[in-house]
Amino acid sequence: MFDFPEKQYFIDLFGNNVYAVGGFVRDHLLGLDKKKTDMVDLLITHTPVEEIVQKLEKDGKVNPVGKSFGVIKFTINTRTYDIALPRSDKPKRTAVRGHKDFYIAADPDLPVEKDLERRDFRCNSIALRLSDDHRIDPFDGAGDIGGKIIRVTNEKAFPEDPLRVLRAARFVSVLNFSLDKEVYALSKSVDLTGLSVERITEELFRILLESKQPSRGLEELFRLGVLRQLFPELYRLTLCIQDSVFHPERDEFGHHTVWAHTLLTVDQAARLSLRVGLSPESSLSLLLAALYHDVGKVGTTEFEHKRGRMVITSNGHDLLGEAIAKKAFDRLKIFSWNGVDMRKTILSLIRCHHRASELWSNRDVLTKKAFNRLAVDINGEIELLALLDTADRAGRNHIPVDELDEEGAWLIDAFRALNVSKQTIQPLLQGRDLIEIGFKPGPGMGGILKDLYQKQLDNVFETREEGIELAKTYRRKDKR
Repeated sequence: MFDFPEKQYFIDLFGNNVYAVGGFVRDHLLGLDKKKTDMVDLLITHTPVEEIVQKLEKDGKVNPVGKSFGVIKFTINTRTYDIALPRSDKPKRTAVRGHKDFYIAADPDLPVEKDLERRDFRCNSIALRLSDDHRIDPFDGAGDIGGKIIRVTNEKAFPEDPLRVLRAARFVSVLNFSLDKEVYALSKSVDLTGLSVERITEELFRILLESKQPSRGLEELFRLGVLRQLFPELYRLTLCIQDSVFHPERDEFGHHTVWAHTLLTVDQAARLSLRVGLSPESSLSLLLAALYHDVGKVGTTEFEHKRGRMVITSNGHDLLGEAIAKKAFDRLKIFSWNGVDMRKTILSLIRCHHRASELWSNRDVLTKKAFNRLAVDINGEIELLALLDTADRAGRNHIPVDELDEEGAWLIDAFRALNVSKQTIQPLLQGRDLIEIGFKPGPGMGGILKDLYQKQLDNVFETREEGIELAKTYRRKDKR
């Protein structure tokens, strides 16, 4: 039985003229429980949009986001539904096509089958009538769901919406389906440059966050030509080789590429994120850092004779990678997500992703100063660094990890033992503290505060009181 909270409510209002369509129907046929997470897309036939609005606004909030072409959002009992009339799409004549470049004609009396014909993939081109769960499936989408394959609904219409190419990769990854070879052929001629960066990053973020194995979707982005057109920094990783001794991992053709390593690292990061229960915002920061952590290798990789042989090295790729990723994030407008500023954290993780291993290698001679400095450099995200460090090492094979390895666990334990955290690296002294002991506000005070903060990180003092006593020595020097 197909069910969701307000099902009977919609039946009472619209009788046999209301259908569930799209991803909710697909997931229902897959046996996935989406009631608590996803809104239901509804199709209402034989009812003008004005009448739909009139009926709904008595019981909830109606947002006519596309009233002119028969699309509204309706919120009731904290749940939001996308509601549409049957419609047909006609592409606009534009030099560079975006996903909204269509003339859309809503027609309440258009057959449901014609509405389904305009949809992207057969598994999404199914309607279920709410009143009796009657299924309308003119393209055998249920068969594709059973066969776990993504096939195009209308091969002539598919290239007209470039976003469908990215959606194909996401569905493969999130649903663990395979992609029909026809999709590759159709995608070759699709110009993706007209897509908005917001839609591009949304698809990328969903691949990273919603997939148990994000590499499936990322690899499809490569095969479909999306990397080449939209993510050139990542595309170049597919052509950059690594030393086969230190990086034995290979792609399906046997190449020891940075891309093969990156895919494994992202998958390992996804497993670790799930295991430790990161928030979606922290998880996305970790996964984007894993995706871009080695982009600097393209500009730094060279052969070097060492250890008695020619070795492939990438010295300085972490610093160059930060700069490359920053430019990519500028282009893709990756700054914050869900109100959380991720940019600084991601870039600092890329820049410092080898620092944890350096600490491990010198662990017998380290002082608290080194841990303070690293904590500042990674924006206080100690756990994310340990997870990325572990995922990076685990990205050298296909063995799944589900916990921090020895080095990663040591790093967390060392920070705890030394009482170094995001909180302890905050400046202990502020300008008001200096004013209280006789300093005059001005440019010179800023320099003193900066110098005192460096001494705090160097572990010269550990409390506010100790810091004030040290600041008094600056004051005495000024008087002399």
